[in-house]
Amino acid sequence: MGKIVVSSNVTLDGVIQDPDGQEGFKHGGWFKQFVGKDLEAWAENETDETLHAEAMLLGRKSDEWFAARTPGRTEPWAERMNSLPKYVVSSTSKKPKWTNATVLKDVVKVVSRLKQEVSGDILIYGSCQLVRTLIEHRLVDEFRLIVFPVVLGAGERLFGETTDKTPLRLVRSQTLGEGLLLVIYEVVRAASR
Repeated sequence: MGKIVVSSNVTLDGVIQDPDGQEGFKHGGWFKQFVGKDLEAWAENETDETLHAEAMLLGRKSDEWFAARTPGRTEPWAERMNSLPKYVVSSTSKKPKWTNATVLKDVVKVVSRLKQEVSGDILIYGSCQLVRTLIEHRLVDEFRLIVFPVVLGAGERLFGETTDKTPLRLVRSQTLGEGLLLVIYEVVRAASR
């Protein structure tokens, strides 16, 4: 059975918006500004995570973002990203921009089926709207958050309003380099509380 894993870089106050500074957000570019000498540890973590994944699930904008930056790169992380099967959720796009990708329309129904068909981790990078939909429908199994040492005070946050609580259990926490914190939480299902 597949496991939906949300993997995200976030600021201490939960902002995920414009980490590379290319969206025009006034606080954008925080990734490069605050990763500093921790970049190598961050990259090792991302590579390990990707090498152990079985598929990716993305929203349309994240598909476009990665498709513009990853093909042709030869480091192990990029090669694995390019080779993984990808499922792109979009109500407007008919053709994904990235390789090995399939467009999905009915997100809740299809992701539920995908979890039955894929054995292993199904990674979600970016894709804020998709993540919020999956949280609302209780389809996320795990959150892997790399917390950056900055409070932006404004911006799009990973977690939005939901109709109910989502109980979590801490699986692991560790520092990456000197200033980043990796926290991994699994979603607690009602039967296992």
